[in-house]
Amino acid sequence: MSGTGPAVRAQGVTKVYRRFMHKNQFRTLKSALLKGSLLTDLAPEETFTALDDVSFEVPKGCTYGVIGENGSGKSTLLKLAAGITRPTLGRLDVEGRVSALIELGAGFHPEISGRENVAINGIMLGLTRRQVAERFEEIVRFAELTEFIDAPVKTYSSGMYARLGFAVAINVDPDVLLIDEVLAVGDEAFTRKCLDKIGEFRRRGKTILLVTHSLGLVEKMCDEVLWLRHGRHADHGDPKRVVDAYLTYVAGGEEALLKGEQQLQESRASATDGGPEGPDGEYRQGRWGAREVEIAAVRLLDDRGHERHVFVPGERLTVALQVRAPAPISDFVFGIGLFTTSGVAVYGTNTHLEQYVPDKLEGEASVHFEMDDLRLVEGSYLIDVAAHRRDGTPYDYHRGLYSFRVKSRLKDVGVYRPLHRWSFSGGARLEAPPARPELDLRDLGETED
Repeated sequence: MSGTGPAVRAQGVTKVYRRFMHKNQFRTLKSALLKGSLLTDLAPEETFTALDDVSFEVPKGCTYGVIGENGSGKSTLLKLAAGITRPTLGRLDVEGRVSALIELGAGFHPEISGRENVAINGIMLGLTRRQVAERFEEIVRFAELTEFIDAPVKTYSSGMYARLGFAVAINVDPDVLLIDEVLAVGDEAFTRKCLDKIGEFRRRGKTILLVTHSLGLVEKMCDEVLWLRHGRHADHGDPKRVVDAYLTYVAGGEEALLKGEQQLQESRASATDGGPEGPDGEYRQGRWGAREVEIAAVRLLDDRGHERHVFVPGERLTVALQVRAPAPISDFVFGIGLFTTSGVAVYGTNTHLEQYVPDKLEGEASVHFEMDDLRLVEGSYLIDVAAHRRDGTPYDYHRGLYSFRVKSRLKDVGVYRPLHRWSFSGGARLEAPPARPELDLRDLGETED
C-alpha cells in the first residue's frame, strides 16, 4: 500500500435501510420509477438510519477498534468498508487490497469440496490461480482440515466451515483486514491461533478495522477506538479512555459501572492464551485448569450477604465461592489473591499455607473467604480465586476475573491503610481534624432492602 494518506477515510457517511416491505412492493426498478416511489421518497417511518453522518480516518498500520451497543451501526460500517453495500450519503474510501472477516465462509458452495471452495474464494478475493496454489497447504494446515479438505463443505460442522473461511481470508495477505465478531470460530486453541495471526498482521504494519463486543480485546490490541451510539459518532481516541466512557454510559451508575468492569475483566481474559504468566512475567488475566474441581460461581458479598461491587474501608467483604467436584477428591487447596488493576500483588493466601488439612471434597460445596475489616485505600482491585492440588497443579484458576472498588473520604495513597495515629510534642502544634465517619451506603447509592 503506497502513499501517505489514511488507509480508511469516512466522510459524512450515512446509510439508510428500508424498515419493512409493503404488500404491493414494487418488483422492478422500472415499476418504482413509473410510480415515482424511490427510496428517497419514502416516509420517515419506512426507513431506518443505521449510520448518520459518521466521519473518521484510520492511519496506515493502525489497529482501529469500533465499539457500541447492538444496533449502533458497527457491522454496517464494516460492510461499507468491505464494499458489500454503499453509503446512502457521504463516502468511505479504503486504500489497498481488503480482506473481510465478516461472514466467514460467505460464498462457499455447499455441494463442492473444501479444496474447490478454497480455489474459488481465493480468486474472488483477488489472488491468481498460482497464488492460490502456493498458499493452499498453509490454508488447509491453518484451518486444521487436512482430513476433510476433499469432502463437500455441506458435511462440515459450523466450526469447520468458519475455520476454513478464516484461513482463506487471512492468507490473501491484505493491506486492510476487516474483522467483525468472528474470532469464536473453534476451540480455545484455535481462537488463540487466530489472535496470534492478527497480532502478526499488526507487527507487519497492516491496517486492521476491528468490530467487537470484547472490550478487553479492544484495549489489548487497538491503537485507537471509535464509539458509535445509535448510528452516530459518540467518541474516538485512546482505547482505555473511550472504553471507560462507554462503560460509564452503558452502566449509568457507580454500582452498575463496577459490574460492567467485571464483564470487562472477563473479556480481557478471553483475549489471553489462558496461561498464568505473560511475557516477562506480566500479570495476565484468564482461566485455566483441568476442572476436576470447578469453581462454578464467585460473588462478592457485604456484611448483610448482599452482592456488591463497591465498598468502603473498614467494611466486611466476603468472597463466596460455589464449587463442585464430580468425583471424591482428597487433595485440594483453595486460594485467594488480591491485586491492583495494574497487577501489583496486595495480598495472597490459601488453605494450605494456613494449615487447613483437606479431608474430602465431593459434589457441591460453598467456600467463603471473609475479610472483616477491609483496610484498602480508594481504588479498583482485582481478585484471583483458585482450587488446586497441594503441589500447585491447578484444578480451576480464575485470575483477575472479579473486580471491586473501594470509595473513601480520605485521599491517602498506596494500597494498604494500616491502623495508625499521629502524635506531636515539643514545638509542633496541629489542630486535630473533625471526627468524621467513613462513607456510608447512601454515599454509594446503596439502599436498604
